[in-house]
Amino acid sequence: MRTLQEKKEKLTARLKELGRVAVAYSSGVDSTFLLAAAHETLGENVTAVIGKTASFPEREYRDAVAFCEKLGVRYSVVEPDQMAVEGFRENPPERCYLCKRALFSAFLEAAQKVPLADGTNADDSKDYRPGMRALRELGIVSPLREAGLTKADIRELSREMGLPTWNKPSFACLATRIPCGEEITEEKLRMIEKAEECLFDLGFTQVRVRHHGDIARIEIDPAEMGRFLGRDTGEKAEISGSTAPPDGAAAVEGHCVREIVTRRLKEIGFRYVTVDLGGYQTGSTNRTI
Repeated sequence: MRTLQEKKEKLTARLKELGRVAVAYSSGVDSTFLLAAAHETLGENVTAVIGKTASFPEREYRDAVAFCEKLGVRYSVVEPDQMAVEGFRENPPERCYLCKRALFSAFLEAAQKVPLADGTNADDSKDYRPGMRALRELGIVSPLREAGLTKADIRELSREMGLPTWNKPSFACLATRIPCGEEITEEKLRMIEKAEECLFDLGFTQVRVRHHGDIARIEIDPAEMGRFLGRDTGEKAEISGSTAPPDGAAAVEGHCVREIVTRRLKEIGFRYVTVDLGGYQTGSTNRTI
């Protein structure tokens, strides 16, 4: 079993072998580390390609652009019409494959014949990920997976490099919040984005808001469940950081988090607001497949 340093050396060797690379960049933990490592190894021979789509939150897009500019990496923004991808709206079991193939085909065009790399890691084969077939078909390079780097490895190396994403919660595109077989619409995606934004603004970290018709099913880290529910101890909501609070939140001082979230999500358009007592679980909508 290779040590972390050996894995990092294998990644560096693979990047040098490629010589030039375009990184499909989403501002997540894996792609941020890959972009930083590639820039450290190859310098100006690295570019980033950012996809701005209906299922990619504006917050993540802004973070992606800001990081590229801070790192000094040239980047291009691709804006394919995700809703026009054949089969995407219908949300079949292979939705991720259909979407990934269309998106990465657009990325390949933007890369202009430079090898295109993505942030797939060695753990990603453990979950249902039909999009990986599209990457193989298109010849996308996955240097992190090739080096045997797991998510835990990447977080540790990111911490050592001082990357802001080393402890960033896991993220997946907003379409994954809608159960397989239920139609995907831009309205649903915006509802999900606004609902999750509300929870982020309240200081929660690992968040999913699953869309079940007029029901919002909230998943949060079990460690944060007590603060959400208040445990009848009178715990109050606190808006974290400098991000603007949800509409009207400043006027409800003294209300518990549960009340603020319930009111806000109903304003967004959900009729019922529920909390999954099992907490956050990656890929929970895959249970319907």
